[in-house]
Amino acid sequence: MSHIHFIGGEKGGVGKSLLARVLAQHFIDRQQPFIGFDTDRSHGALLRFYADYAAPMPLDAHDSLDPVIEAAVADPARRVLVDLAAQTQASLTRWLDEAGVAELAGGLGVTLHYWHVMDAGHDSVQLLARWLDGPGAVLPLVLVLNEVRGDRFEQLTASGLIERAQAQGASTLRLRKLPDALLQKLDAEGASFWAAMNTGGGGLGLLDRQRLKLWLQRTGADLDKLDI
Repeated sequence: MSHIHFIGGEKGGVGKSLLARVLAQHFIDRQQPFIGFDTDRSHGALLRFYADYAAPMPLDAHDSLDPVIEAAVADPARRVLVDLAAQTQASLTRWLDEAGVAELAGGLGVTLHYWHVMDAGHDSVQLLARWLDGPGAVLPLVLVLNEVRGDRFEQLTASGLIERAQAQGASTLRLRKLPDALLQKLDAEGASFWAAMNTGGGGLGLLDRQRLKLWLQRTGADLDKLDI
């Protein structure tokens, strides 16, 4: 069975592209074939850090996302990873609705997943509520609480939205804190996680490479528990 993973959250700067990079490295480490599509026109992370596995996908037409389904059907053993740029949720939900994508995917044996990446701010809570009220809520949901962007999620907890999402079958992933300075080194060099740990890419010292290695291992273990 093929799996399509949409990485969203609508708001810029919450860590969507960071999660896309984590999932890309996770698939590589577990020798799971995948293809990535990057919808960011200006600074797509998959195209920059995992160019050998990714292709650009500007969402400028009604059928822009069609290759996602076609890629999944062409190779059922391959994961398909779609890094959604900020403010592309309307394009996604329109495509889902107009083409009856969820029903079609079910008939083709393709499983769809939507990863809603959140920081600790009020905007992320509002955007989650909007997603749960919208047509995209038919997709299996993973709530991603990105501790890299803040680890105090009191507003989300108080909103009751976690319980509501879980009642609809959602899973939750906490993306653990990683030092900002370490991420900045990686971003400055354009190094993949593998290159940073194994070839000195990213300009990381011995201890920072160890920090990154443990962070990926622990995150990978959390992803394995989701079994998707």
